[in-house]
Amino acid sequence: MPRAKLKRFLENKDLSNLLQEGDEIFSNLKGNWNELHFKNDLPLTVEMGCGKGEYTIGLAQVFKERNFIGVDIKGDRLWTGSKRATKDKLQNAAFLRTLIHNIYEFFAPNEVETIWITFPDPRPRDRDIKRRLTSPRFLEMYKDMLKPDGQVFLKTDSSGLFDYTLEVLSERDDILDLEYTFDLYQSDYLKDHYDIRTNFEQKYLDLGEPIKYLKFRFKR
Repeated sequence: MPRAKLKRFLENKDLSNLLQEGDEIFSNLKGNWNELHFKNDLPLTVEMGCGKGEYTIGLAQVFKERNFIGVDIKGDRLWTGSKRATKDKLQNAAFLRTLIHNIYEFFAPNEVETIWITFPDPRPRDRDIKRRLTSPRFLEMYKDMLKPDGQVFLKTDSSGLFDYTLEVLSERDDILDLEYTFDLYQSDYLKDHYDIRTNFEQKYLDLGEPIKYLKFRFKR
């Protein structure tokens, strides 16, 4: 392991806004995020696969009256997000290090108000369909976590993943208020993303790749 990455992993243990295995409250977060970590009763937003946390931080800067949690398994990326949130004094931003398929272990039913999925790995191979963050098993987890009027947002550069997601949603009978565009920056939905762009997003924009976007709610 590179020395810089090892150093970050060691520092992660002492970052108060990064929750990971070994932390005192790690196993008790489910249903208790506001009580044990944020120490307030503000609504929760979760970003799945947050990487370096650019979107989590961007949203936390815009909405000081909400709490934001970026979830990822990559400790070196989370280190970057955690450090930036600390530098910017964002008390309403936190990071959780875990695999997304374990997310049900950390959020209770009806605990989350909104979920963002920003530029997830498209998992193009057929054998990886179940690992796509918009596959049916993940949608069931999101539905359980969300409040009755909760909302899911997706941004992606991948046409394959976007088409797959729309197909999955069309096959369900519990999807409400589905709206989408195949080109966010040429649509009426620009206000929805608050002009927050990840480095990954900007890379594809510079290449002329349209950014796809959708949002929906679950029928409860």
